[in-house]
Amino acid sequence: MSEVKITLAKTAGFCFGVDRAVKMLLTHIESGKKACTLGPLIHNPDFIRELESRGVAVVSSLEEVPEGHTLFIRTHGITKEMNAEVEASGIEYCDVTCPFVKRIHSIADGESAAGRTVVIAGDGEHPEVRGIKSYAGGRVFVVGSAIELEKLISDAVLSENEPVSLVSQTTFDAKEYKKCKKIANSLCTNAKLFDTICNATALRQAEAQELSGENDMMIVIGGRNSSNTKKLYGVCKENCPSYLIENAAELSEINFNGVRSIGATAGASTPDSIIKEVVKTMSEIIENIGTEAVAEGQAAAAENPEEMSFEEALEENLNTVLNNDKKVVGTVMHISANEIQVDIVRKQTGYIPIDEYSSDPTADPAAELKVGDQLNLIIMKTNDMEGTIMLSKRLYDVAQYWDGIVEANKEGTILEGTVVEVISKGLIVFVNGIRIFIPASLSTVPRDGRLEDMLNKTVKFTVIDTDRRRKKAVGSIKAASGAARREAREKFWAEAAEGQQYTGTVKSLTDYGAFVELAPGVDGMIHRTELSWKRIKHPSEIVNVGDTVDVTIKALDTEKKKISLGYKKLEDNPWEVLKRDYPVGSEITVKIVRMTTFGAFAEIFPKMEGLIHISQISNERIEKPQDVLSIGDEVKVKITDIDFDRKRISLSIKALLPAPERKPVEEEAAPVDNGPAVISFDDIIAESAKAEAEAAAAAAAAEEVVEEAAETAEEAAEEVADAAVQAVEEAVEEAAEVAKEATEE
Repeated sequence: MSEVKITLAKTAGFCFGVDRAVKMLLTHIESGKKACTLGPLIHNPDFIRELESRGVAVVSSLEEVPEGHTLFIRTHGITKEMNAEVEASGIEYCDVTCPFVKRIHSIADGESAAGRTVVIAGDGEHPEVRGIKSYAGGRVFVVGSAIELEKLISDAVLSENEPVSLVSQTTFDAKEYKKCKKIANSLCTNAKLFDTICNATALRQAEAQELSGENDMMIVIGGRNSSNTKKLYGVCKENCPSYLIENAAELSEINFNGVRSIGATAGASTPDSIIKEVVKTMSEIIENIGTEAVAEGQAAAAENPEEMSFEEALEENLNTVLNNDKKVVGTVMHISANEIQVDIVRKQTGYIPIDEYSSDPTADPAAELKVGDQLNLIIMKTNDMEGTIMLSKRLYDVAQYWDGIVEANKEGTILEGTVVEVISKGLIVFVNGIRIFIPASLSTVPRDGRLEDMLNKTVKFTVIDTDRRRKKAVGSIKAASGAARREAREKFWAEAAEGQQYTGTVKSLTDYGAFVELAPGVDGMIHRTELSWKRIKHPSEIVNVGDTVDVTIKALDTEKKKISLGYKKLEDNPWEVLKRDYPVGSEITVKIVRMTTFGAFAEIFPKMEGLIHISQISNERIEKPQDVLSIGDEVKVKITDIDFDRKRISLSIKALLPAPERKPVEEEAAPVDNGPAVISFDDIIAESAKAEAEAAAAAAAAEEVVEEAAETAEEAAEEVADAAVQAVEEAVEEAAEVAKEATEE
């Protein structure tokens, strides 16, 4: 059997939503905590069995949650009603619903609330679709195909002018959903269409379509209950014989005879370990088929030597080159400029020419080796006459590393190597003893650029083609760059949420804001008003192109791929500056900027003002602030109070003024009794100790009334309130002063 090429889809395996959920659960249990899942975490029976072996139970209701366990909500999500039950239960839980599914919940909820009919393209029995349906509280329909949608309209279940919003299950068939959108657009006059198929699903289906058209057979790996796996299988079997398997054991039921090329893909819930096991087992099965065929051919050739072709003879010779007979272990005895002498425990003297030490032109045996080191070698030539054996470490390394290159080609692994040579048509990259050719068109160097500028640079690339017989491989820096960018974009949109912080690079400036790259191909905008706490005319006053900035997501539109960012630093917040530099009790100089009937506003620092209430301007009673102050005056004040919740600052000039001189109290003759109209000062002085105590209490109460009235006036900032304050002050001021002096006396 000739060599069979196996190509593994680059998108095979966990999507970001599943990968996120699995990592969160594994991190939880690996920290020693207990967990259970509400329904299977993902649709892969092998992986669920592995979780169960590690103590993770699957429960179907909240009553089944064991005590002390954290409940993990599966990636497909749950219904709106069940979500409310979980929140009300008091059970500790972790919601690992796929972000793409949560987005559809939000769309269904919003569109239904707006009075629109929601139509879901998907499997009505799938838990994801049941969850989406629960969020559409009004009219809602589930269709499994474009034909079903067309029938709803033709049967007048949906009227042509009915406001319809179309969404899909994240794993719905992309081609079928395209048909659904076309029907909705053509038959409904008031339709809104949402692209809700997961990016990873769309990419998998597109690659499965391509691979199944290029190969003789397709192997689809994943759970039979997995919607996205079944969709992949449906796509593949339209183009070539295809097999859906859950694990490597099922490969034994497949006949690979006569197959020259095989494509393999896997659903979004299939772990890498299962994929690798399937590919490895499939390679071994095919290799065994080939070995048996070669053995049969060699036996036949022994009986009929003339029937052995040149190609068969060459293949047989090549197969013997790396037989165990040719592999030896040598111990370094001596290192010279031209060769390395080794002991291979034979009567001949072993030596390695310097050229056969390594494929890396920069390798230095003298620096890398010492006497006594052991090396894996291949025998190149034996000279019994001279008693020597020529050996090669380079060939042994190449043979070992080549398997890794072939594997990297199958899996789409991104490799890293150094550009060691520039040729007319591209670059030569050296990695693990292998020289990889990268065409100029796949090097990311512009047409008018210089390939020479890439020399000695370390680059990342993917292997896109291999020739095992000729030991040649072709790579692409561009493909690795594109894959990395796509992966980074998918990961960003799967994980991004309002309130999250990122570090990005300023890419461009406009009059209204700055655009920041948060991930490859993902930009967000900081509006001009979000760049600073103070008013600016242009973003360049704060940031420049190329600056690295820390930002926070303020708003996110996943459908339109728009992101609004916040940049204002907390430490620059004027109120934080006030808290840090101007605590209550501080004595500062301020500038009068505004006048009102109840006081004067003064600037503490730019954009930060405080109020000097009229009662705090002077020791003397004044009619209005203008009697003492003018706009532009600089005065010294004391900060008496800061209300951070209501954003108010109270200032006082009076608190820094010396206390007024008190006039001595002179004895006077007893007052003439003119009736109860007026109580004189002499009467108060003549009061007993009890009267003095009552006066002191009255004074304290009066002061409290003054303070409360002043605060009310400040809040209302109205003349009526101010007049009330002044009236209260006038009513109690004289009594307070008299009572205070009487108490002191």
